[in-house]
Amino acid sequence: MTTGTSARLLRLLSLLQARRDWPGADLADRLQVDVRTVRRDVERLRELGYPVHATPGVAGGYRLGAGAALPPLLLDDDEAVAVAVGLRTAANGTVSGIEETSVRALAKLEQVLPARLRHRVTALNTAMIPLGGVVPVIDAAALTVIASACRDHQRLRFGYRSHNGDVSERYIEPLRLVHTGRRWYLVAFDLDRDDWRTFRVDRIDGVPAASFRFTPREPPAEDLAAYVSRGITSSPYPHRMVLRVNAPADALAEYVSPTAGAIEAIDEHTCRVRVGSSDLSVMPYYLAHWDVDFVVEEAPDEVKERLRLVADRFARAVDRVRSGPRAFGQQADRTE
Repeated sequence: MTTGTSARLLRLLSLLQARRDWPGADLADRLQVDVRTVRRDVERLRELGYPVHATPGVAGGYRLGAGAALPPLLLDDDEAVAVAVGLRTAANGTVSGIEETSVRALAKLEQVLPARLRHRVTALNTAMIPLGGVVPVIDAAALTVIASACRDHQRLRFGYRSHNGDVSERYIEPLRLVHTGRRWYLVAFDLDRDDWRTFRVDRIDGVPAASFRFTPREPPAEDLAAYVSRGITSSPYPHRMVLRVNAPADALAEYVSPTAGAIEAIDEHTCRVRVGSSDLSVMPYYLAHWDVDFVVEEAPDEVKERLRLVADRFARAVDRVRSGPRAFGQQADRTE
């Protein structure tokens, strides 16, 4: 096999990995060869163990499928760095059972990285310091079963523990997994409750059991990340507010994480935020650190009263500082 042929095979393999289906004519155009040469190169890839399948159609084409063994992958520079950083993160991540595997895969990847990429990966790893804390750890086997059921439209059955500790049996049609950086959530249609629900994956008991296939329903929202954010930031809490904020949505996102509030842009200057809390006393102080003006559009009376109380308390504190010690109704300190 000549050097030119070898280089062309690597280029062909890279193209097949980049897109699911390739018409033969498009591959020939990209490689600047004729369709017959593409067919011969595909046969050479098959001999090397790459499962390249012919796709039906008028023009015909090719697709890289899954084989019995994992053949080498071709990654460009940015892809290689992304995989290396992802493996490093997974080694210290929130999914149990893959830490050691991630380390082994990372060691293999770093061994074959060119020096220019190894320096980039080393710099990123040196700069990244994991912040400790109590983060729910997910069973990798459970996460894999859920992800596969979402892809294959299979119903799932599992035991689920609610926020107050109650355990119930759930039978659902899974739609998507949403990851917030700290927790995994499953958006699914609950068949027993005949409604959409969001489940924290770390509260699922063991590995879910997959069963029958189903026809996917219309999703509960176009933006599932925003849908989950609304559900976990306000709906579960007894004290909720809707605020109109005098700041762009992107700017407010610096103060409010997706797990703390659901942000909805109104225009380029204002946005609407939905927040909730189980502790009424902390809500005013949480809002105070935003450093933006806002208007309360919706809130229960007890929440409004708490905001007024805290606002009056701070206003009195400032007035007392201006007026001196006698504003407290006390004598000035005469201690020498």
